[in-house]
Amino acid sequence: MSGEADIVKGRIKEAIGVLTNDEKLREAGQTDQTVGKVKQTAQKVVEAARDAAEKTIEATVEVARKAVEKAKNAKG
Repeated sequence: MSGEADIVKGRIKEAIGVLTNDEKLREAGQTDQTVGKVKQTAQKVVEAARDAAEKTIEATVEVARKAVEKAKNAKG
């Protein structure tokens, strides 16, 4: 389940818990919302790490290409 889905599910549970005076259901709803927020944050971290890794790889490849080109020019 996605983070957004957990948040929505939690809001519904919390609202029903409030309306029915069910403290456990209200707390379960709050927990679901927190889980959803954690999932969203974790996904953002994973995406940022992936982007950083891709940029690092691209930069490393470019440095290697320049080094190879420089070495070829030095020979000839």
